[in-house]
Amino acid sequence: MPADYKRLVDVYGDGIFDDTIWLLVPNSPYDECDLHAQAAERAEILSDLWEFEAKPAGLLEAEARVLPWAFEEGTGAFLYWLVRPGQDPDEWTVLYNEGRGPLWEHHEMGCAAFLLGVLTETVETEYFGCLHDAPKPTEHRFETAARTIGASRR
Repeated sequence: MPADYKRLVDVYGDGIFDDTIWLLVPNSPYDECDLHAQAAERAEILSDLWEFEAKPAGLLEAEARVLPWAFEEGTGAFLYWLVRPGQDPDEWTVLYNEGRGPLWEHHEMGCAAFLLGVLTETVETEYFGCLHDAPKPTEHRFETAARTIGASRR
């Protein structure tokens, strides 16, 4: 795993940033936040999808793949790393897939830089408009999965 992702997981764990971006972590007790469970599910879904839909350009390279690290609340959209053969994890870049359509957006940066850029509106993206349509909070928020999901399961 990339070092910036490991730091995110160490500091935050599984949960949601600004009610919008869920961070996946290995071995989360919640399947929807478990990196391993989501990686397996997304691999199956994308494999079926790419039987009739074109892969994004970055995945045309032999043995290139995607690995999910986050998803957008309520949209079906996922954030992935673009994993290329022989590439160091710290060089993995971000791919956003809108989930309910064929559009992919590539960002030449790691996950922490992308996450920070989206939350602070310093990265150019066609997505996450809901973060910018609402009044600006004085502070960004993070809620743990245990507090958010655990509370809804009671």
